[in-house]
Amino acid sequence: MGSYSPAEAAAESGFSIDTLRYYEREGILPRIERSAGGRRVYSDGDLWMLGFLRCLRDTGMSIEQLRRYGELSRDETTMPERVALLEEHAASIRARMAELDATLARVEEKTDWYRAELRRTADATS
Repeated sequence: MGSYSPAEAAAESGFSIDTLRYYEREGILPRIERSAGGRRVYSDGDLWMLGFLRCLRDTGMSIEQLRRYGELSRDETTMPERVALLEEHAASIRARMAELDATLARVEEKTDWYRAELRRTADATS
């Protein structure tokens, strides 16, 4: 099992060291082990959790939802609640994707109109 310094954990996760401390302080991350000298030492499991938190954060999960997930993840009996939280978030992502698809369709429609106008103008001057 590996052990990682805060700088290594930050580099691996893409979070800043300040964010790692904040996530621990807010209960999003479990309490991180400390070395004999009092420095944080991240484990492979911590890095896995950070990777998953990065995924959730990148999809727009709020800090409050991350906090709730972090709290739930420390209790094996809360799997149904974790599933519900992730399903709710997945539904939110799908809704945003549908909105983006509709927006993209409008942008593409306008782009097509401009291209047609450019062709019409080019044909008129030829």
